[in-house]
Amino acid sequence: MISLVWVLVWAFVFTEHPEKHPRITKEELAILPAVKKNTPKIPWGPLFKRMLPVTIVYFCYGWTLWLFLSWIPQYFLHSYDLDIKKSALFASSVFFAGVLGDTLGGIVSDRILKRTGNLKRARSQMVSVCMLLTLLSLLPLLVTHNVYVSILCLSAGFFFAEMTIGPMWAIPMDIAPQYSGTASGMMNTGSALAAIISPVLSGYLIDRFGSWELPFVGSMILMGFGVLLAFRMQPDSKFEHSVADGAANPVKAGA
Repeated sequence: MISLVWVLVWAFVFTEHPEKHPRITKEELAILPAVKKNTPKIPWGPLFKRMLPVTIVYFCYGWTLWLFLSWIPQYFLHSYDLDIKKSALFASSVFFAGVLGDTLGGIVSDRILKRTGNLKRARSQMVSVCMLLTLLSLLPLLVTHNVYVSILCLSAGFFFAEMTIGPMWAIPMDIAPQYSGTASGMMNTGSALAAIISPVLSGYLIDRFGSWELPFVGSMILMGFGVLLAFRMQPDSKFEHSVADGAANPVKAGA
């Protein structure tokens, strides 16, 4: 119901062009960039190829995200035979850690960029470090079965995984500012595919082997892969597409 109300508010308030908004001032319009009349043709093939490493890294993140969203409440409920109230409380604690990670990730990425001026360090390297910390946080789940250790490990794992969100969503704008909406959609396809596969495969593994910890092995493997592949995202290399020859040319930022 709240979402439906929000849709109605959005329909009446949102405008495609700033000058049509009833509350915008002339001073605000004066400092806004001019709206482009013609939308540039999207070079789908070259842009997809350029965004492919980013999409795969986001798939690795999305696998863990949807594993947590789908199975964490049931994990505490069934793996530790907790009642529904305690299971919900522990699951909420894990998700709250993710909320903190979302916020802090953006702040840290911005500060690194402001301090160093290095996009690769603020984006790719930060994502790689956070994925590594996620992997390390989940490792104790394989060697111990203690509810309090589990909640600490899962909270830490989700915290570091969510710290990647800020830099990841900045990368499409860093790489392809002219096509940032399409590039973002390509990246988000990775998480969408993970959302389809991860919960189903995790459920199969739990049913097949009777282990609620086993699905986290897949998360650790993919996080390890993401640690390495993150260096291939190259946010400091701009995507440039030549209409004349149809070629996409990476251009170093500041070159």
